[in-house]
Amino acid sequence: MARHGAQRKSRSPFVIDVSRLGRRPGSMVELTETVAAPARIGIDMVGIAQGAPVELDLRLESVSEGVLVTGTVSAPTAGDCARCLTPITGDVEIDLTELFAYPDSATEASTEADEIGHVVDDTIDLEQLVIDAIGLVLPFAPVCEEDCPGLCQQCGV
Repeated sequence: MARHGAQRKSRSPFVIDVSRLGRRPGSMVELTETVAAPARIGIDMVGIAQGAPVELDLRLESVSEGVLVTGTVSAPTAGDCARCLTPITGDVEIDLTELFAYPDSATEASTEADEIGHVVDDTIDLEQLVIDAIGLVLPFAPVCEEDCPGLCQQCGV
């Protein structure tokens, strides 16, 4: 048991053990947990800082072809206003719905490797899913206020 715990510390906090679900369609586990962001997540101007608390509120359900993950992921954001470069903070929340295919399932056999997540050694890895979803909802050019005038072209203030 201690060895399993040591392995858990070395991997991403977005890797979730689904062994307790078994492969019984209909079995379900709810997971509410706060983890530290393993690296900065976001775009150039705004994102989730490394180490920031990321709240997972998930439902893991065993279905015939794999594990269906639904729920929300939320975290604080920090960055700079694209117009005046003032530091800004906020929050981001994303909704997740993703199927992770069991090894040797029809779903795994009929999809490309990068089209769907996979259950590997009774774990699922949400990290890339979270990174991609957060990147899609963050503003490309965040502003401190909607009417921010930006920097003065003459003096830079």
